Amino acid sequence: MWTLKERNNQVEPDSENFTLFAKDVEFKGVVNFDGTVRVDGRVEGEIHTTGTLIVGETAVIRGIVSAAVLMNSGKINGTITAAEKISIFKPGVLVGDIRTPLIAIEEGSHFHGMCDMGLQQWPDEPAIMIAS
Repeated sequence: MWTLKERNNQVEPDSENFTLFAKDVEFKGVVNFDGTVRVDGRVEGEIHTTGTLIVGETAVIRGIVSAAVLMNSGKINGTITAAEKISIFKPGVLVGDIRTPLIAIEEGSHFHGMCDMGLQQWPDEPAIMIAS
């Protein structure tokens, strides 16, 4: 029998959704998810998730992507919005315009497009004090 403390520390299996588009899956259309999505197949259209989108090396995505976090090792051609971060890993290719506050591009991966990180103006510079 578990104590109450041990029971509260267990992770419930359904606490986060996980969706997989396997290597042989081809999908055209619009999909909306909560949680983590992994794509290893082909998607043409739109993918929206409030969680993490993992794009595997065999994946090809054409269209609009929005996620909290995008981790790309495949091929994406489209418009991407990530609320938290975009990571492009070798041998990933991302062609298109992206909007994210944080981006990481690993050596050996490729990005071609415009990147908007949301900065509207230069951060305030500290005043320079001149001693007399």
